[in-house]
Amino acid sequence: MNLNLDGRRVLITGGSKGMGAAVVALFREAGAKVLTTARARTAALPEELFIAADLTAPEGCATVADAVNARLGGVDIIVHVLGGSSAPGGGFAALGEAEWQRELDLNLFPAVRLDRALLPGMLAQGEGVIIHVTSIQRELPLPESTTAYAAAKAALSTYSKSLSKEVSPKGVRVVRVAPGWIETEASVALAERLALQAGTDYEGGKQIIMESLGGIPIGRPSKPAEVANLIAFLASPLAATITGAEYVIDGGTIPVV
Repeated sequence: MNLNLDGRRVLITGGSKGMGAAVVALFREAGAKVLTTARARTAALPEELFIAADLTAPEGCATVADAVNARLGGVDIIVHVLGGSSAPGGGFAALGEAEWQRELDLNLFPAVRLDRALLPGMLAQGEGVIIHVTSIQRELPLPESTTAYAAAKAALSTYSKSLSKEVSPKGVRVVRVAPGWIETEASVALAERLALQAGTDYEGGKQIIMESLGGIPIGRPSKPAEVANLIAFLASPLAATITGAEYVIDGGTIPVV
């Protein structure tokens, strides 16, 4: 399928590994002009595609916005992949001020700051697409360990919904993608660690994670490339009338009627 992304100027945050790397690879394959950002570049990323920055700080977001304007002359598509959690287990009592702030700084504020910096250019050209990667945990938080992460992703989703109402009439589409468990490098390491603790193998570790989520009907996590496929379609002209919506890709983890 031709996604008609050839020549489109695209910023993808968190593109050095995992799902972000899969999104970068797919947009490049489709002919887009891609820039991506993370704290450090991996060997797989050509230097000319990369902006080194810490997006948890306002200064890092400003660095990326300046680089996008200087190197691409603006942007047509922004994909906010950056996110994650470093909060400890132990429920609400284990989450102090620092833990809450870190989750918001990683999962909410980079999108807000970069949108604020780059949206004026999109509005001036009368078109653009912004995709916010949220999480099914905004609906299915795990109280033992992801309360702050889930709350930050819920805030991102609400912000995205409001933004879509404001800028869609002006030509800029805003869409959310909510993945479930994705088999990235980090999740593989988690499954292996749980397997070691439980005295089982990697497949057993995956089962432990799936059970903690209440099960995944298709029997496996999503692959990074599968999530990238959805994101690329939503960013493309083929999805020209889709805005303000959230698309869940979780293998059926969250039951629907």
